[in-house]
Amino acid sequence: MPDTLPPQVLADVAELVAGATERAELAGAAGKSGARLERLVIDGQSYVLKHLDLAEDWTMRASGCLRGAPLEAWERGLLERLPACFNQPIVGVAREEAGGRAPAGGCALLMHDVSRWLVPVSDDPITLDQHERFLRHMAALHAAFWACGDDCDVVPVMHRYLELSPWLAAAEAAVGSAHLVPRLVGEGWPRLAAVAPAAAAVVTPLAQDPGPLVAALAATPQTFVHGNWKLDNLGTDDSGRTVLLDWEQPGRGAPLSDLAWYLAINCRRLPQGKDDAIASYRAALEEQGIRTEPWWDRQLALCLLGALVQFGWEKALGGYDEELAWWEARAVEAAPLLKSG
Repeated sequence: MPDTLPPQVLADVAELVAGATERAELAGAAGKSGARLERLVIDGQSYVLKHLDLAEDWTMRASGCLRGAPLEAWERGLLERLPACFNQPIVGVAREEAGGRAPAGGCALLMHDVSRWLVPVSDDPITLDQHERFLRHMAALHAAFWACGDDCDVVPVMHRYLELSPWLAAAEAAVGSAHLVPRLVGEGWPRLAAVAPAAAAVVTPLAQDPGPLVAALAATPQTFVHGNWKLDNLGTDDSGRTVLLDWEQPGRGAPLSDLAWYLAINCRRLPQGKDDAIASYRAALEEQGIRTEPWWDRQLALCLLGALVQFGWEKALGGYDEELAWWEARAVEAAPLLKSG
């Protein structure tokens, strides 16, 4: 098969995996979304086939992109436009019906097997070198798509801020979902008010209705964001490129929303403090030719607030500690920006 197929969506999975000589279910993957993985061998090369099924994958339902966000990004040619510092492993996409269970069906992604390069799943911090490389490449991505238009608007900003909201927990419970993350989201949001009332007073209303936050961020610079810079989705290949998986929440948004997500979800494994990481990313963005002074402080404050809108439930489950205290302070500081226009 060709190294990468044209950015067209194939009609069915059989066409995508034609010529496979081995095919087996892949167990033990780090993902918690409900996606199903297979490992294949085609022309002697190892591939992974990821099935995104609307009936099984809660992240698809939460995104509101019912065809599958990777399918949309692929079809629009966005993944072809990534900077050369990225190893984006998707080589083909096909539509996939869900056995009649969901009219929108889903999609399947054929990817090079990059498992050998991924960050190991553990509790250990990553190296400072790898961390700083991730930040540099994040900045390169954002600079490459700076001031992009509607073609990059795959998953709307509003949907990204509702993905881990109380609405998610209620909706998944209503359909009988057994997934762990939506259940924890439902448990964590009420707990935030008990363990961090100052934080809850700011972020819980926004978790129910992110409209004021979305409106405030819209007045700041926009670019194409990945939406889930989680270490489970990242790696470094032998050429020093960043492997970036899970294009299931991408879209047009504030660049610092990717940075804030990275700091929030990976907090226990980062080798430097948040303020130093923020400074490293800013320097990298400046090196890409982006002038940050006019807008930086405002967007940073709003995006750090936004990260707690997304992860307030998770921070609360750990109790009130130094981590939650840092995010609480950022949320309280940023709250007046929602009213100042």
